[in-house]
Amino acid sequence: MGVELPQSDASLLEAARQGDATAYGRLYERHVAAARAMARQLVRRAEAEDVVTEAFTKILDLVGRGGGPESGFRTYLLTVVRRTVHDRSKLAGRQAGEVEEYDPAVPFVDPALAGLERSLIARAYLSLPERWRAVLWHTQVERCKPAAVAPLLGLSSNGVAALAYRARDGLRRAYLQMHLGAAPPHDCRPVLGKMGAYVRGGLARRDARAVERHVDGCEECHGVILELTDVNRGLRVLVGPLIAGPMFGGYAAALARPDVAEGGPHPAIRRLWRARRRQPVMLVAGVALTVAAAASLWQTAGKAPDGTPATATVAARPSEPVRAVSVPPQAGDPEQVPPQDDPDQAGPRGGEPERVPPPPVEKEPEGQARLRATVDVLGALVRAQPGIVGLRLRNYGARPSEELTAYVTLPPGVTLMPPARRGLPAVVGPADGWECRPSVGGARCTREPLAAGRATAVFLRVAVARRAPRGTGPAARVDAGPLRVRARAGKGVRATGAPARFAADGKVTVRAVGNALLSCPDESPGCAQARRREGGRRDNDLWPMTAVDRDDTLGTGTSSGARLSLPKGGRVVWAGLYWSAGGANTGPIKFRPPGRRDYATIRPSHVAVRELPQGPAYHAFADVTGLVAGARRTGVWWAADAPMEEGASRHAGWSLVLVVTDPAQPYSQAMVLDAATVVGGPVRRVRLPLGGLRPAATPARTALVTWEGDADLKGDKVSLGSGALRPAGGDRDLANVFDGSSGGVAELTFGVDVDTVSAELGDDPGLTIATGKDAVLFGAAAITVRARS
Repeated sequence: MGVELPQSDASLLEAARQGDATAYGRLYERHVAAARAMARQLVRRAEAEDVVTEAFTKILDLVGRGGGPESGFRTYLLTVVRRTVHDRSKLAGRQAGEVEEYDPAVPFVDPALAGLERSLIARAYLSLPERWRAVLWHTQVERCKPAAVAPLLGLSSNGVAALAYRARDGLRRAYLQMHLGAAPPHDCRPVLGKMGAYVRGGLARRDARAVERHVDGCEECHGVILELTDVNRGLRVLVGPLIAGPMFGGYAAALARPDVAEGGPHPAIRRLWRARRRQPVMLVAGVALTVAAAASLWQTAGKAPDGTPATATVAARPSEPVRAVSVPPQAGDPEQVPPQDDPDQAGPRGGEPERVPPPPVEKEPEGQARLRATVDVLGALVRAQPGIVGLRLRNYGARPSEELTAYVTLPPGVTLMPPARRGLPAVVGPADGWECRPSVGGARCTREPLAAGRATAVFLRVAVARRAPRGTGPAARVDAGPLRVRARAGKGVRATGAPARFAADGKVTVRAVGNALLSCPDESPGCAQARRREGGRRDNDLWPMTAVDRDDTLGTGTSSGARLSLPKGGRVVWAGLYWSAGGANTGPIKFRPPGRRDYATIRPSHVAVRELPQGPAYHAFADVTGLVAGARRTGVWWAADAPMEEGASRHAGWSLVLVVTDPAQPYSQAMVLDAATVVGGPVRRVRLPLGGLRPAATPARTALVTWEGDADLKGDKVSLGSGALRPAGGDRDLANVFDGSSGGVAELTFGVDVDTVSAELGDDPGLTIATGKDAVLFGAAAITVRARS
């Protein structure tokens, strides 16, 4: 007996192009819940309905003129919703006469995620046929059941599963072809050609061992293996935010419990459908048609007779041409779906049942977990300073490992810091079940079994001797029953650099706020103008700097506050308080959380004194995790009465630096570096290695704490290896980063900079600080980067 399958999105779109209003109404009913889930992440609930209606209206107009999506309606709709919110916000804040054009050939990418579309997994996804992209989005990114996806594609549940399998295989091949097209080293090319079969266990044992030997010594191929092993995670981590924006996590959560769309299409859409045949459509609020920008994301590649993509055309910015590459099937792949059973062909209509074989099951080699370990120096190991060594482990096999035992061998002169020393534990941050103790030459750590597909990390606090020799880096061996894996870091002890203060892996990000404790005299002409960042006297060299006292407490002589907001649903993992002032006299500072009247006295655990052109200055630090984690999460934090000196060319201020969880973020790596380095005078440029941040070509967020910057002395630049970076606050001048601006404060903060910059990390991550005429004391940096897998 035949079973009539529902009309797919593609057939409904085609019917809508021919004038069938009912077909577009069915598309509305299928996807309105997703549009609402997206809109409610971006605007208030009352405004969300207007955004949804406007997005459907734009697509209807484009479809009626022969444009719009072919089959991937959901992803096209989400892009138009985001673009609609973006344009409405610009219209609301635009001054008369300010008309901003956009290039319809450029994909709409949120500024916070700039560069994400250039990641290889995203480029590989965008190179696939639209139907393949649609099934991957629904099944892997949104994690819908095949039965729920079946009506959208006009397939049975088995057909959806088979199509998803074929699309994943095509994604792997496209990803590998991208690597091959980038001219990898000669030794890597034959290994890359075998990786698709390797991750599914389809290679002979001898060939598999050859791949493993190569990957052990090749960091780039190691990253490729991790991506191929878990393409589903790559889709959610990179493609999800690329299409749904920074609020992808909230969208996915809301979609799991969507509102029910009642009553068919919105009345406004029905009215538009009737009016479309009579006159050109005038969009809501006179907004120019913006959906063309989203259309460039969904270019459909041609297909070979067997259904595989003949070419992979990648959507890219016009300034970044991308060469089309062929994606041939991999030879020797025992699990490839035969062409005659190609589920990518349109299903039969008129009640004839679709005959699609059950999808083959992707299998890992039987019987074993598969472990991959890396060991890294976080930041740098610097003589006579504490540091951090990190061990990361991932099980990309099909079964849990046995109990883990890790032996970490430290370089000569580097020892595991005993728990009693300086009151610091040997393991930094959340231990994730690891227990570590000193052993001969390093540390021995144990942990319960690691589940399949899971990752874990442990960070060891170490002490570096004053005369520790420079040389090889730490090494590690991990035993799990019969399994044994090894890893070694390439860098060891350095004479200079910035050691890590803290490190953590997970859904984490960084935040930083701060303020100055000295400012120009209130009564002086021009002071109010300077505080508004106006005029030509924005340097502390041009004023007799005096103490400010802004709190409501009589017992403080100096005080200032800064507003801190944490991510929704986030919690504090680590908090560090930094303060600095001119002069060599150091001491405690008072610190007060939001909602409290009493200050806590914070004594420094570490102080560095450095010589600036105007004299000595100190840089102090204290761990305040317990105080911050137990306080209200949003509000104004206050600091008071730090040791300081008043007068011309003086500075004094503070900064609160945080590592926090963010449920909306992908799995990431975070670390905090202490620098206390003078940049300027005879040393105009300093590069600090960022050891331990492995992912390259992925967005990184960096918070910087700097003292004694002058707003009117230009030439201060910051780079993570991809050119000068523009700070998020102040004048936002990439050639004058240290301009007296601090997160959490609107006015000029003389001599205090708490800046945030964003960029992509390079293959050899490093933070470069350069100055022109100015001389600054660079204090600390907090960095977070998305993990590759």
